[in-house]
Amino acid sequence: MKRSVIKWLLLPFSGVYGFVTDVRNWLFNSHLLNVFRPPVYTVSVGNLTVGGTGKTPMIELLIERSQIFVPGSAGSTATLSRGYGRHTTGFRIATDLDSASTIGDEPLQLYRKFTPYIRVCVGERRAEAIQSLLALHPDTHQILLDDAFQHRAVQPHLSILLMDYNRPFYDDYPFPAGRLRERRKGARRADAVVVTKCPNDLFATEQQRIAAKIRPYTQSDTPIFFAGLHYDQPVSFATRQAVTDLQAVVLVSGLANADPLEQYVRQTFRLIHHHRFADHHAYSRADLDHILANLPPGTSVVTTEKDWVKLDALLSPDERASLPLSYLPVAVAFLPGYEQEFARFLTQSSLKNR
Repeated sequence: MKRSVIKWLLLPFSGVYGFVTDVRNWLFNSHLLNVFRPPVYTVSVGNLTVGGTGKTPMIELLIERSQIFVPGSAGSTATLSRGYGRHTTGFRIATDLDSASTIGDEPLQLYRKFTPYIRVCVGERRAEAIQSLLALHPDTHQILLDDAFQHRAVQPHLSILLMDYNRPFYDDYPFPAGRLRERRKGARRADAVVVTKCPNDLFATEQQRIAAKIRPYTQSDTPIFFAGLHYDQPVSFATRQAVTDLQAVVLVSGLANADPLEQYVRQTFRLIHHHRFADHHAYSRADLDHILANLPPGTSVVTTEKDWVKLDALLSPDERASLPLSYLPVAVAFLPGYEQEFARFLTQSSLKNR
């Protein structure tokens, strides 16, 4: 009740925030602010809300669907984000010397997972970053923009908008009463909407109801897809191999919304405790020591991939080899009937815009 009252009291301020974003969008739409159209095929993945909607798993899906593993094509695809949480500025291309503090946790995750098949780049001024990338690597044929839906200075060839099933934008408001970065009508810029984190057994009637709620805010022909998350076998920090004998676990996460992850871990293992940290938390050695000091005998630590790249950096080689630490890979898993439809959509867009 108290939160509801506070939300209604904040709605006038949300109106002001929404008006400011409306003006900003109008300036870009009217070309009164410069918009850069990259000369190579560029795909944007983003959302209207603050918090996790599954952008990194979607970027990984796009990487895997591109022809990057064809011999001779290494490096033809690049990812670009601002590198949230990094302690550097400007344009950077990831190397083996980088860490989460220099490029951000999610770019580091992509680099560790897909190098040398892609280039992972960060840069807060993305139009300039793209031009720098192409000047250094003119063989780049595709750029994937992570969290760029509101970055209007770049006009992508394809814009994919993600919406968390658990936090639909059509029931939300702009800051500060809600979690929207702009008004709901911003969804009209999307070329496709993917409803993420759906239950695997989501009924067709419920899908239709959600699509009908989304439709007033998009173009009439914008396709809407439904997807969940698929967690793979835990992977050992030490061996990078699957771990098949986990039972009792302590979960460590630094996510915007860790509820779906906790639900999966609780259903799959015997969850003893969940250490919840803020999204993109910069782990310290003291954090790790606290987690390990309170680890019950016979219990393993399980974390996410983006938390792994930060926690792993705190370990000595002996600790990495001996401690029971693993991470859970996660991937987009389209609901029945949508995977092939989404693949056709991507192919048609690529052929039309290249």
